[in-house]
Amino acid sequence: MPTSIINHQKLNIILILVLIILSFFSLFIGTVAFSPSDVFLALIGQADDTTTIIINELRLPRVLLGALAGATLGLSGASLQGMLRNPLADPGIIGVSASAGLGAVMAIYFGLSEIFPAAIQLMAIAGALVATFILVIVAARESSVLTLILAGIGISSLATAAISLVMNFAPNPMTLQDMVMWMLGSLENRTSADISLSLPFIIIGWVLHIGISHGLDASSLGDDAARSLGIDTKKMQLKIILGGAISVGAVVAVCGTIGFVGLIVPHIIRRIIGYRPSQLLIPSALMGAILLISADLLTRIPMGHGQLRLGVVTAIIGAPAFLYIIYKTRRAMR
Repeated sequence: MPTSIINHQKLNIILILVLIILSFFSLFIGTVAFSPSDVFLALIGQADDTTTIIINELRLPRVLLGALAGATLGLSGASLQGMLRNPLADPGIIGVSASAGLGAVMAIYFGLSEIFPAAIQLMAIAGALVATFILVIVAARESSVLTLILAGIGISSLATAAISLVMNFAPNPMTLQDMVMWMLGSLENRTSADISLSLPFIIIGWVLHIGISHGLDASSLGDDAARSLGIDTKKMQLKIILGGAISVGAVVAVCGTIGFVGLIVPHIIRRIIGYRPSQLLIPSALMGAILLISADLLTRIPMGHGQLRLGVVTAIIGAPAFLYIIYKTRRAMR
């Protein structure tokens, strides 16, 4: 087990500075290029109308939503890995991402988005809440980690199958294309309305994660040892599952499916500051925000007649990292 390279408080400061610089840099990168001075003037309302609209109504919400989504995925990944004591755990394992995706494709299939603009997001959140309700019932009756994992896998498999069924019966190619493009994930054309819709659920998820750090440290010794130290493991598991499900579901609702962030970010932080679960939460949230904003910058690179999607970029980055984690984990078990 490697020792920490840097103190976690210092790492938090470094990550905050990197996030601020990267976020500002993201504001003047796009189809229309702006100088840093143009961006600054737009932020304080002193630029021309066109520049102000592009910066404040298009790019700024995109950056803010990317930071919120990345932080949520990183935080959920770190807490789940700590609870399950498994570096291969991911927010997708609880089935909420697939359930939110099912809600979204159903909204597209029935044409609800043409009647009500926010129908896709609301249906996705509804799908996430249904999955959350099932998980909460399971967690309330049975505190076994294995049972929670199996329940999440079952929900995810069922939702994925239902998504395939809905796509199979898509009424026309355009509807199917809309479903596929949404499932690939994106921050493009997101507005402050998307932030307003998802932010309450994200904040609820973050609040539920407050106070679990001590429990995660104790849980790393095993559930029996944690209970002997006065930790209510069932309550802690319920808070992690409920908080992760609500916040991740809200992220999927407005950004589409984005994989691997919650998986690889805690692993990166773990290699820097060590394996103590309580010290991974905030750095993982900050690193998740940095990673997702960086991935979104790559989607702005022109690619012939098409454009990279955010979920594709995170998969390209995350899949090799996932294989590396498996390789290192197997070596450590020998």
